[in-house]
Amino acid sequence: MSVNFFETPCREPARNNLVFGICDDQHGSKAYTADDFFREKWIAIVKNGQQLEITFTPIDNCIPIYKEGTGDEESTCDGMLTFSSSLFLVELKNWGTGGWLPKAIKQLRNTIELINANHDLSVFKYKKAYACNKKHPNFSVFDNEMRKEFFMKTKFRIDIQAEIVIK
Repeated sequence: MSVNFFETPCREPARNNLVFGICDDQHGSKAYTADDFFREKWIAIVKNGQQLEITFTPIDNCIPIYKEGTGDEESTCDGMLTFSSSLFLVELKNWGTGGWLPKAIKQLRNTIELINANHDLSVFKYKKAYACNKKHPNFSVFDNEMRKEFFMKTKFRIDIQAEIVIK
């Protein structure tokens, strides 16, 4: 089954705000971006110092993808940011107990595999995957070997933090 991740009705209009947030109400609804007025809902913060045109496309709870041979839905990340020649995948978590990071990484990897199966990602020069947790915004302990392994398998750099800086 062919899935188009880049042309979907869920895709938001491009924005060029200096700062905006990415939110997920965690109730089976899709992720979305929000202005400063809704800062308390932000899970990830996007800092766009150059005011580039950035498009957010929700994936989870928006683009239905089912496992082959079953009716089970694929586990995907919450969304993606696209701009210039960049593709950033984002998984949002809002819980403080253990186990969130392996789950986020698994969702990001699965989404990368699904996008790769349906699109030529060579058009993107910069590819990153972000695992963001509002309860752990500056998660700093992350194994360099795991980062290397993630990149070797996916060709995406991974970052574990709630701040996404657009350069």
